[in-house]
Amino acid sequence: MRRLVRGFWGPREESTEALAARWLRTLDGVARLVPEAGRGEAGPWTWRQSRESGPAGHLRADASALAGALRAAGAADDWSSSTGYGLSLAIGDEDGAGWQVDVRGNAGGTSEFLLQSLVLAVTSPDGAHVPEAALLSLVAEAWAPDFGDVTDDDLLDALEDDGDFTVGDPCVGRLGYLSPARAALVPDSLAAAHEELPGGGVLLDIAPPSKDTDAVVAAYVRLRETGALRPLPRPMTRSAL
Repeated sequence: MRRLVRGFWGPREESTEALAARWLRTLDGVARLVPEAGRGEAGPWTWRQSRESGPAGHLRADASALAGALRAAGAADDWSSSTGYGLSLAIGDEDGAGWQVDVRGNAGGTSEFLLQSLVLAVTSPDGAHVPEAALLSLVAEAWAPDFGDVTDDDLLDALEDDGDFTVGDPCVGRLGYLSPARAALVPDSLAAAHEELPGGGVLLDIAPPSKDTDAVVAAYVRLRETGALRPLPRPMTRSAL
């Protein structure tokens, strides 16, 4: 089974050292929460690194190596301060039959129209336990996004078909994260467990993993109606609502 754990935010310029610290916290957290993907590898994991141009390589999860990779991304001919610094990493079974984690992030940019993001794609054997809430909390605490979710292809299709969701707008999945200003707009009537995270954001437990998407669509529609999922005004001038 494959699920996405995602966080999104608006423009937030950051140094490569600050971003490396966020990346390190993320990768260390993944190693702690999904150790199966590392096949028992001890110490900092070494991840496969994909590049838009040039050969693939390997990247060790330590602050120095991550900062170096981010500086290299910033030195590319097509780099722009608007889009920021991107990394694409993976570890685990390349054939997708067992455990695999892919991490793709774009951060530190100043774009007024494109959201910054961090996305974990976690593939596991059918029936295996994956700590989805802890992974979303990790993304929220490491990256301070404006909103985030745990979702999959079936949920995203249902939100588009039944909830009038538009790709790029804020949404929730079976779990959702909302920054403090968004959390303040969550109605008391919403049938979802709330957990406040450090920094004031809220984790919403909306539905268990299931092919039944109705509860997620209903929660999405209700949160959109109250303004908790309204898009950041364009052009964007801040990272969160």
